[in-house]
Amino acid sequence: MIRPSRRTARTALVGLATLGLVGGVAFQVGAESATEPPRPGEVRPYLTAGATNPLIANGVAIGRDVELYKTSGLGPAALNTAATPGTPKAYVDPAMFPGGKLHGGVTITEAQGLNVLARIGENLAAAGLTYSDVHTMRVFLANPPGKATADFDGWNRAYRQYFANVDLGTGQTVPVVMGTRPAAPPLVANAARPSRFALEIATLPVAGWLVEVEVDAHY
Repeated sequence: MIRPSRRTARTALVGLATLGLVGGVAFQVGAESATEPPRPGEVRPYLTAGATNPLIANGVAIGRDVELYKTSGLGPAALNTAATPGTPKAYVDPAMFPGGKLHGGVTITEAQGLNVLARIGENLAAAGLTYSDVHTMRVFLANPPGKATADFDGWNRAYRQYFANVDLGTGQTVPVVMGTRPAAPPLVANAARPSRFALEIATLPVAGWLVEVEVDAHY
């Protein structure tokens, strides 16, 4: 069997109607062929019809002969040496927040989310991949100290800095917010919308972690 190259798989989809682009992979929504199984070499995200800037995909169909990569669960790196080890503040990136001080309404979960997504990018790069190649994401959130629930809003703000921040209708980068500051260009412009879940759990395996993420990506 001749395995289709990534370029061949993409080129084969160019003639489809209602064509969009997510992470460099063609997809189709609302057309008859969208209900057919994916073809060899195809990764097909399904998005809500008419939505040009959705947060996540409703699902992703993966055809055979697609080469996949799966990360382990990754958390934020303990970069803030000024904080007490094993506390949530130890996982604030001083390169982004000098002195480990959060500002502009940024929450501790949001800061850890930015940290872990940067680590995800490093992990992908080591495998020859980028954020745009991610098609599935699983997110585990622990409650910040003194809070009754996980900070889903803070996580989603961090997520938008790296994913789902290019309008699929215009191809233009969409400004996103960090904390309570005015919307600004994202840290990484990326049209990809992975299928994703995010859930609150009682505890994470490393003291001080509030966020753990794992992703699946395709070559």
